Amino acid sequence: MIDNIRNCFKSANILYTKHAMVEMRMEEFGEIREIEVFEAILKGHIIESYTEDEPYPSCLINGKTNSNKPLHIVCAYDKDDDLAIVITVYQPNPDKWIDFERRKK
Repeated sequence: MIDNIRNCFKSANILYTKHAMVEMRMEEFGEIREIEVFEAILKGHIIESYTEDEPYPSCLINGKTNSNKPLHIVCAYDKDDDLAIVITVYQPNPDKWIDFERRKK
């Protein structure tokens, strides 16, 4: 799925949900720009898969921007339209994540 999502970003086949746009603007660690999401997607990898999500399977991607800012992106992939759908984006809180890869219990 990550390769399909990356290809969508490279060809600008991306849809940001309203929720994602609000989260990016209101991020507690500072606003997240679309170019930063692009950078993190290109460098990132899937840390959680949500294959049963409806209407499209989705995943949680952990990536870093060119300035080394960690980002988590929940992204779905619509294979019929070859479209990446950004559901939410946030900078992971180190108090809640181990190396931004695993949730703390």
